Amino acid sequence: MATMKDIADLAGVSRGTVDRVLNHRGAVNAQTAEKIMEIVRALDYRPNKAGTALAAQKKKYRIGVILFSEHNPFFDEVMEGVRRKAAELQDYGIATLTRRIEFDADAQLLAISELMEEGIHGLMLAPYNHRCIREKIDELVTAGIPVVTVNTDIDGSRRMAYVGSDYFKGGCTAAGLFALMTAGDMKLGIITGSSSVLCHTERVAGLKSTLEASYPRIHVTEILENHDDEFKSYTLTRQLLERHPDMNGLFFAAAGVHGGCRAVEESGRRPKIITFDEVPTTLEMLKKGVISATISQQPYRQGAESLDLLFESLTSGAVPGKERFFVDHSIIIRENMP
Repeated sequence: MATMKDIADLAGVSRGTVDRVLNHRGAVNAQTAEKIMEIVRALDYRPNKAGTALAAQKKKYRIGVILFSEHNPFFDEVMEGVRRKAAELQDYGIATLTRRIEFDADAQLLAISELMEEGIHGLMLAPYNHRCIREKIDELVTAGIPVVTVNTDIDGSRRMAYVGSDYFKGGCTAAGLFALMTAGDMKLGIITGSSSVLCHTERVAGLKSTLEASYPRIHVTEILENHDDEFKSYTLTRQLLERHPDMNGLFFAAAGVHGGCRAVEESGRRPKIITFDEVPTTLEMLKKGVISATISQQPYRQGAESLDLLFESLTSGAVPGKERFFVDHSIIIRENMP
């Protein structure tokens, strides 16, 4: 098994330099640090677990967690995964500091600044897709604070890894389901969360790309944003139904499903509806036959795995073998409900 001395010899540096890179301590030339990490990955270096536990207990690492929407049931499940994993890591002296915020770049920047003031050593973040957030992530990484994005990613940042769905593929899957469920021309309305959240835009892009390439009989009539708000989703869905009396399909690319489905129930119409996730209110609408199918994305696993990646990085210097950790999509209909 490779040792720290092996890495130091191959890199032509001291063991102290290797230790600083692996444990994010002190400044090391960027080219030297990258050379060391290439050797670490090639040798599949794993520090002694007992020593790791003792070192972590002494350092008392703090990991910050920032997720969206205090009243978003999907992120409640992500947070449950965080809580369970955090309980496992308490014996290692790991503390988690959590924030739940709305879809707003300034709110996210403020939450990050607050956690930095509290001395976090790593950050798990559902990022708002904006340049200022990308720059803040890069600032954290430069300061030796690894970042893992969860549930939604951000373009071009230096984050260590992403844990969540392949959202483009999720949109493609939804397009295929609409094609299987319908015949002839279809008019499809889309209710998404925010054009500033990458996972939402990727789902819509995947759906539209598949429809254009394979199912031109399905036409998108209008796309509206509800910012994951149930009340706004109710209002927007009513407007869609009123403006497009021939609309016979609805795609909910984010949260706000229950509010939108209530508007559909009140209208007396029965469009084909595809959603994401298996939160209780969505399953209720699926059981009633309002929703045709929902696509699950394992929120509990997203929370637990993201925190575990940060723990491994902080305590052992372990670098993930890949940048993206995609969870599985599963299609749920009324007949196979959990």
